[in-house]
Amino acid sequence: MKARFIVLLSAVMLGSGAYAQDCTTTAALAYDDAKAKNYDAAYEPLMTVKKDCPDYSLATFQYLERVLKYKIENASGEEKTKYINELVDTYKERLQNYPEKTKKGDVYTDIALLKFTHKIGSTEERWEAFDKAYVEDKENFTSPKGLYAYFDLMVNMQDSGDRELQDVFDIYDRVMAKIDEEEIYEAERLQSLIEKQDAGEDLTSKEQKTAQIAEQRLTNFNAVKGALNTKLGVRADCDNLVPIYEKDFEAKKEDVAWLKNANARLSAKDCEDPLFFKISEALHELEPSAASAYSLGQLAEADGERAKALEYYNEAAELEKDPSDKAKIYYRIGKNYQNSGSFSQARNFYRKTVNAKPSYGRAYLNIASMYAESANNCGETAFNKRAVYWLAAEYVAKAGRVDPSLSNHANATVAAYNGRAPQKADVFQEGKKAGDAIQIGCWIGETVRIPQL
Repeated sequence: MKARFIVLLSAVMLGSGAYAQDCTTTAALAYDDAKAKNYDAAYEPLMTVKKDCPDYSLATFQYLERVLKYKIENASGEEKTKYINELVDTYKERLQNYPEKTKKGDVYTDIALLKFTHKIGSTEERWEAFDKAYVEDKENFTSPKGLYAYFDLMVNMQDSGDRELQDVFDIYDRVMAKIDEEEIYEAERLQSLIEKQDAGEDLTSKEQKTAQIAEQRLTNFNAVKGALNTKLGVRADCDNLVPIYEKDFEAKKEDVAWLKNANARLSAKDCEDPLFFKISEALHELEPSAASAYSLGQLAEADGERAKALEYYNEAAELEKDPSDKAKIYYRIGKNYQNSGSFSQARNFYRKTVNAKPSYGRAYLNIASMYAESANNCGETAFNKRAVYWLAAEYVAKAGRVDPSLSNHANATVAAYNGRAPQKADVFQEGKKAGDAIQIGCWIGETVRIPQL
């Protein structure tokens, strides 16, 4: 109260006509109320500062955003609509007055989410709000909820007959590609911290927070992917896709753009239909690409021609530029080698998988599975053989951290592997202690440290 009195007294002494002083006084009082979460008291002064001196401080817009969100939450009817419109104006004016400190993608996404959440405007208008965020600033259109809404609205328009199924596929591909991009970014941030922990080093408080944020973001994006696939539903099933593309094939068999689209959709669903083979061959002849080579590999694999399939997959990997798609190809090659018992070769490609896309947790799971399967062959003593399970457990734990969709399975598998590994009494009897290094032999060729038991 004393500070507030001094501010008010200063304003009176310097004269109410002084623009700078008026802004300083009104803003100071409003900021104090906003900091104290006295939002009703802060509302009018903040609106005044925004109107009369918008260039006074970025804090005006930051505090006003909090205040208006509170007002919206506690209002209804026309009053709620009024506050929503004021928040939209606040976002726009912040971008206008502080473009260097404001990301367009964030602003446009926030506006779009307001319209989506409160059902403002038509479905088309709401979708266009998200499309603006994507088109204007794709890099900063990173909201998991926003990305889901962008696709959800397109599906709703297609259901009502306002859009074609191909439009749904286009936005699905666009959103999934963006999610892949964000997952790679978050997994890369997390990867270095996991490696630091694996080396026995403690994370700083800042690094712990970074790891928590990265893991939460990965969890959120994983949930969105699941929701997207559920929403896409039967629209993308082979039974629906094949007739759509079959009726146009003869007319479009030299249209590279059409072939690429059809090939990608049928490949994603592993549609083992003669049409898929025709489309893949036509595309590979017109414009050999990673996608067409991969599709021909799928078809060769389905026919039991493993060597031919690997040739196509390796060709696809060489041609592919997108990290996420390259990871998918490496994983498929790795799985082929694993299924044939070539574990060392399989591991090479699984490592390439996670190098291309660090969030590809299934590659770690498969490495762990091969290690566990090889335990009896990769140690001279019973203790060393069982120690392989510690190493397998480490890989499984890493899979669960970089891909939250695997966390439940990973936790159960880690417990199972640790149950097969040496126990505390075994370590004592061997004359060893926590932290001691155990060299794993044969094709594995890695070192594992005895964990704290």
